[in-house]
Amino acid sequence: MVVTIKFCIFACHNTRIVRVTLGSDMKKYLAILPALFVAVSATAQTAPYLNSELTAQERVDDLMSRLTTDEKISLMMDQSPAIERLGIAEYNWWNEALHGVGRAGLATVLPQSIGMAATWNDSLIYEAFNMVSDEARAKFNDFRRKGDLKRYHCLSFWTPNVNIFRDPRWGRGQETYGEDPYLTSRIGVAVVDGLQGRDPKWMKTIAGAKHFAVHSGPEWNRHTFDARDIDPRDLRETYLPAFKKLVDAGVGQVMCAYNRYEGEPCCSSKKLLQQILRNEWGYDKIIVSDCWAIRDFISDWAHNTHPSGAAASADAVISGTDLECGPVYKDLGKALEDGLITEAQIDESLRKLLMARYEMGELFPDLRTPWDTIPLSIVDSEKHKAIALDMARQSMTLLKNNGVLPLPAAGLKVLVAGPNAADSVTMWGNYNGFPSHTVTALEGIRAYVPEAGYARGCDHVVSSSLVSVFDRLDGGMKARYWNSLSPDGDPVAEVTYSTPLNITTGGATVVAPGVNLNDFSARYEGRFIPAADGNYIIEIEADKGAQTLLIDGKVVASREAGGRNGHKISYMWEGRKDEPNNIVLLYDHRDDVAVLKFDIKTQDKDSLDASDSDVVIFVGGISPKLEGEEMKVSVPGFRGGDRETIELPAVQRALIRNLKEQGKKVVFVNLSGSAVAMAPEAELCDAILQAWYPGQAGGQAIAEVLFGDYNPSGRLPVTFYADDNQLPDFEDYSMNNRTYRYFDGTPLYPFGYGLSYTTFEYPEATLSAPAMKADGTVDLSVKVSNTGDRDGYEVVQIYVASDDKSGPVKTLRDFRRVPVKAGETAVVNFTLDPETFATFDSETERMAVKPGRYNIYYGGSSADVTMIPFEITE
Repeated sequence: MVVTIKFCIFACHNTRIVRVTLGSDMKKYLAILPALFVAVSATAQTAPYLNSELTAQERVDDLMSRLTTDEKISLMMDQSPAIERLGIAEYNWWNEALHGVGRAGLATVLPQSIGMAATWNDSLIYEAFNMVSDEARAKFNDFRRKGDLKRYHCLSFWTPNVNIFRDPRWGRGQETYGEDPYLTSRIGVAVVDGLQGRDPKWMKTIAGAKHFAVHSGPEWNRHTFDARDIDPRDLRETYLPAFKKLVDAGVGQVMCAYNRYEGEPCCSSKKLLQQILRNEWGYDKIIVSDCWAIRDFISDWAHNTHPSGAAASADAVISGTDLECGPVYKDLGKALEDGLITEAQIDESLRKLLMARYEMGELFPDLRTPWDTIPLSIVDSEKHKAIALDMARQSMTLLKNNGVLPLPAAGLKVLVAGPNAADSVTMWGNYNGFPSHTVTALEGIRAYVPEAGYARGCDHVVSSSLVSVFDRLDGGMKARYWNSLSPDGDPVAEVTYSTPLNITTGGATVVAPGVNLNDFSARYEGRFIPAADGNYIIEIEADKGAQTLLIDGKVVASREAGGRNGHKISYMWEGRKDEPNNIVLLYDHRDDVAVLKFDIKTQDKDSLDASDSDVVIFVGGISPKLEGEEMKVSVPGFRGGDRETIELPAVQRALIRNLKEQGKKVVFVNLSGSAVAMAPEAELCDAILQAWYPGQAGGQAIAEVLFGDYNPSGRLPVTFYADDNQLPDFEDYSMNNRTYRYFDGTPLYPFGYGLSYTTFEYPEATLSAPAMKADGTVDLSVKVSNTGDRDGYEVVQIYVASDDKSGPVKTLRDFRRVPVKAGETAVVNFTLDPETFATFDSETERMAVKPGRYNIYYGGSSADVTMIPFEITE
């Protein structure tokens, strides 16, 4: 039996509430109660930190004066233990709320962040995150009542992720609000306001802006990557603006990133944390490390920039990182002994943490907030389910429609196919909570067509067991070896392999006569002749040596030497019967045991019988099981959570083609957290709906759009490129030719794009003046007409560019999501302030408003706009 006794102590005008939980040994615990009462009573009479009439700062300062050095250090780690002698409860800082309360059991699950960005509706996003913080408080109240305050149970959330989704291959891009700094800022501020609340005294929860800064993949090298050559303009105009806006909005935490910036790990970057965040922006709240980022300072497989845990922890704290997620700050005591840090510097960080806990109403038992009585029953309530559905509806982004949509439900024979059609987990995205029920696409469609057929058809990447076709190499695989790390001069050995490669130097076995056990390189080459049209996969397993795979002279996959995230390559391509492919593998082996396996495989032909259907709704795309944070994924086209190609996986592409060849209307519903290149599908399919990872109500929202009960209004928060060839080097952080702001090609679907079941036109726009001073404002009035026969929502978008072409092609500066009834015209008014025209000043390396000519653009997407010339005067 467990009994909780609560008693009150009245002393010095202060009420002290003490809870004591007794275990099964009642006599033992009852015996200590008198002593406990005396001890707590004496403290209540003498300790200012327990005096509710003092200010928060006075109480926190007094509490800090009573903490030992070891206790202070323990409170600077994410798993902060209880300090029982002072009545400080255990607190766990790590918590997630990316699109609903995450990792803490039942919660309302909204669409993934990138899907919410597609709504272009920051008002709805504020409402949604007000709901999320309600659920967070309700769950915290329940966890605290039960004495169960462990990880993911407290009130500080490491949300939102406002990194810029600069490259569609980044697996964590789904967690962001897209590629544009302004859209990201608007949505990020709405999330912060919703999470933290607008009470003048108390914080509802604490939001956290991450990952500061210049962090947008790749995942596989984030513990070693140095963002060293960042153009100052890109830093100020692309990578920092959202963080600045969230700081201005009062975000309670900023999380520093894993990577290095100009040689220093971000969590000890003097430029990022001290110069910009603390000094320039005046940020005086918590900086928290990403999890185990400080460990990267001292790990030989990571940055390895510091000689010891003491040096790493001291540098991080002095640089501004107040709180560590990870174990290294335990060495701060050693850093004190060695004179690497002072106790005053530790106090400076600790004070921020304790003040935050005070502002959440958690630090002292007498604190009371407006949210202490929110009941657990509001979690997953009908009201909250309705918000999740509304968000999912508004996120649906129609990319193509040749008139097939909306579908008639009556008398329609439907086949639902694809790997995401009946997959509830894919609907959630990553960093998710767990809903009581998830409506899959299949369930949503069957609500309209109960007799709809279903066949999965294929997995995301493969459809059946793979069979080796190595014997289709004409004359086998020819290998040449050199006893150096570069294939210079004549090879020392030449070998031809007629069976799949399975090479190892373990046990001093030689690769070939005359070849070193260590430090050798090789070139393997063969002419592969497919026996039939289909998908072919090259599988390579190797040690930590470098590998480069070429097909017909083009590099299609590569691995650098070293690393810690696996050593496999899988590459799929579409082969044509009797059309040869020249395959080359370049390999070098540095040290240790060499391991190299190589094979070519194929799978059965992908087809479904759709003869009894009028239309096929193919629900495909990718999955949060394939794209995400530092994942152990080894399938064709994916690496460590990132993507190696943005093309729709070949197995799905082949199946869609087969369905179309059967003469069927094909509606493609794409689920993904990132842009997918689908140029062939844009030609083949009758309609394409981008559904993102739409959350617990996603299937209902998909069906409502397909069958016309909801008029789609989502707009792309990222550019959908035509193919891989339009992408720069993933590791190049220059914004040159990236995102709609700098891209000089023609995308498949542009940023801001999305179709409706009605049509919109922009008959007129007027400025209140043709020019303004650098500190002035100008009013812009835009008329938008609904020229179709259905009511709908249009997202009116305002872009600006300098006429001298020195910066972006254009950049988003305002937007408004407006309802317009069929046949009517709405007038949308904007006020453009100096910040609208701010650009990078190379002399000051700050943003500034410069006199000169500008172009103002208005319209329904970044590519469909009308220009108005404008001038900024002295």
